[in-house]
Amino acid sequence: MARDWKLPRKGSCRCGALAFEVTTAPMITAACHCRGCQKMASSAYSLTMMVPEDGFAVTSGEPVLGGMKGEEVQHFFCPSCLTWVFSKPQRIAGFVNLRATMLDDTGDIAPFIETWTDERLPFAETGAPKSFPQFPPPDEFGPLLQAFAAWEDGSRRG
Repeated sequence: MARDWKLPRKGSCRCGALAFEVTTAPMITAACHCRGCQKMASSAYSLTMMVPEDGFAVTSGEPVLGGMKGEEVQHFFCPSCLTWVFSKPQRIAGFVNLRATMLDDTGDIAPFIETWTDERLPFAETGAPKSFPQFPPPDEFGPLLQAFAAWEDGSRRG
């Protein structure tokens, strides 16, 4: 039985000036331990859920581009409180990586994979069933999406 994601889900930045809505279930959830995410999130890792771009909409406010600006990924922030809200990876067009902690209801969000474990802080344990020293190899991405769907449908067993 497929998991009920209680869609649509709403969220916002810290001050509420930038709000959004998610209308599709995530393709995958992840914790990224890279130093860049640690610094931008001011935490041990960033918690991300990847959703199709057409299942994500900013409903109020206008995000600004910030963080590391480059060809690989664009990071979007609230212009008022400067909270990092979402990213658009250029190598995987058509998707948005949403900071899952920006959702109004986060109680059921857990990472399926963790990336950049080579840079993980010693105390940072996520419980994610799949781990990668850096990013997963491109040829593993399709199977990971399938494994995430099975994990979600099985109420996160194994």
